Amino acid sequence: MHALERHPWLRGGLIAFALGLLTAWLIYTPPGLLGKADAIGYAVCHRSPAHSFFVGERQLPLCARCSGTFLAALIGLIVQLPRGQRAGWPSFPLQWVVIVLGLAFALDGVNSFLSLLPGATALYPPNNALRLASGSGFGAALAILLYPFINQILWAHPIPEAALATPWQGLGLFAAVAAGALGIYARLPWLTLPLAFLSTVGVIILLSLCYTLLWVILLQRENTFTTWRGLGGFLLAGLTTALLHIVLVDAGRFFLTGTWAGFMFP
Repeated sequence: MHALERHPWLRGGLIAFALGLLTAWLIYTPPGLLGKADAIGYAVCHRSPAHSFFVGERQLPLCARCSGTFLAALIGLIVQLPRGQRAGWPSFPLQWVVIVLGLAFALDGVNSFLSLLPGATALYPPNNALRLASGSGFGAALAILLYPFINQILWAHPIPEAALATPWQGLGLFAAVAAGALGIYARLPWLTLPLAFLSTVGVIILLSLCYTLLWVILLQRENTFTTWRGLGGFLLAGLTTALLHIVLVDAGRFFLTGTWAGFMFP
């Protein structure tokens, strides 16, 4: 039994702290649903207009690469969720696909950075379509690796099978990710704006899961849970830490720049 179970007042205090953070963040961040999404993106992304997609005159909350990464990671985790507590690593061919996607992400990021350096020569002309594609591939790879890792850390009796056990399951995940990326690229208000908002939901979920795992490891509670309900206290701690992360980065960045706008890359 961990401290949050032994001392209910700790859970209450954590909830009160999280609500206080959320209230302050809601007050001081830009208004509107997409304004709040901008503030979430502000905590993890440079949000350069030149590296971002627009719907009309409305810039998306995350740059093209981050939009692809966080939306794809969210989609990839959702696609695997019905597979339950399967904790096996993906098949060898799929591992190579993950490696290639990671290398493609790194290459496109380095190439884009080179284009910003005076006197440096990029390997190829960077553009937002490539940023979206490389980010989406990396997000899919991240979800493929993160899902079994989460199950290996959390559950008392993880299932030693891969969540993506067949080629068709892997293709299904990549098809769903590709559909999300095409929806972003289409820049249709009724489609792109909801997907862009979901990409910022992906930010919160990924940060919360990572901080939840960190708390579980720090408090040495690995492989002790059987249900998500039993993990509730740690999920609350992870979500609160993710919220604190966003609040502190937002506050620090706004203090230094005085604006919610992104960095002005060429």
